[in-house]
Amino acid sequence: MPQGTIMTYDIPSRTGSLLTDKREEVAIDPGSAEGAGIRYLRIGQRVKFEIADEGGKKVARTLRIVSFD
Repeated sequence: MPQGTIMTYDIPSRTGSLLTDKREEVAIDPGSAEGAGIRYLRIGQRVKFEIADEGGKKVARTLRIVSFD
């Protein structure tokens, strides 16, 4: 399961982006954090995730927190 760092996250819309360890920017699926029981994500927080392809755009799903820093 790939890992990355939260770059942006908007709590009301539950959208944002993360930077994978391979330096790729991936959008965060709006329901992935809530579906995993995560109330909010913080910039700089480390996560594990699965990548889905939605119409040619990479989207992070099934988020799991690795680090609370």
